[in-house]
Amino acid sequence: MAKKTSSTKAKSTDQASETPISGEKVIACEGLSLTFETADGPVQALSGIDLDIAKGEFVSLIGPSGCGKTTLLRVIADLEQPTDGSVRINSMTPNEARLKRAYGYVFQAPALYPWRTIAKNIALPLEIMGFAKEDRVERVRKGLELVNLTGFENKFPWQLSGGMQQRASIARALSFDPDLLLMDEPFGALDEIVRDKLNEQLLRLWEKTQKTVVFVTHSIPEAVFLSTKIVVMSPRPGKIHDVIACNFPKDRTLDIRETPEFLDVANRVRQGLREGHSYVD
Repeated sequence: MAKKTSSTKAKSTDQASETPISGEKVIACEGLSLTFETADGPVQALSGIDLDIAKGEFVSLIGPSGCGKTTLLRVIADLEQPTDGSVRINSMTPNEARLKRAYGYVFQAPALYPWRTIAKNIALPLEIMGFAKEDRVERVRKGLELVNLTGFENKFPWQLSGGMQQRASIARALSFDPDLLLMDEPFGALDEIVRDKLNEQLLRLWEKTQKTVVFVTHSIPEAVFLSTKIVVMSPRPGKIHDVIACNFPKDRTLDIRETPEFLDVANRVRQGLREGHSYVD
């Protein structure tokens, strides 16, 4: 459940997700703000973020470039430090969560080492964490199967398409079985056909693993198709303008994007972006 500051009212829809969601909080942000000190003076990136994310949710952060979506994700991942407020991940600080390997992170680019095979790229976190060789081999095998890359374990990244590389990076992020998956616009650089396919595959993967996912995107259709909840952010300083729940069956396919129900939620997101002065026709 999201909480709003007095300056920004929540307008969550009356829809509730059909995906079973526990009441257990995985992420709790309260009064979260972040100001960067630059040569030109302070730049406020986030202001008064109040947001709760429950176990098993798929939450998309959407808004214009520069609104703080990625910054918020990086604060959760302990890659940026807030200047005010608090963040808790499974009741831990972001630093404690990072040290306990409580989350996997998928970047905008696959960030695979070109001199390592796909299997060895996926195994890299396991090597760093000291997993036994037999365990690494089995986890890599399961990861390849999970993202439909079985048979490509001995290929190098440059031998795979962009979409396949990104699937390998997802397998790497899940290799040590974290409860939380943080995804920073992982499909933004891919063409629409590949993106659609990966959206469907990600939805199946989320359904199978029951992970909690926080997903950054600029795409309204992508956010609506994937999410149990959409967080609409306004321009810098980034604030939560709206929180919209999605009520779609878990086994949905891309055809749902043509339904009135889907279009209604997409229009709610678009309207939220407009009201937040972040949408341009």
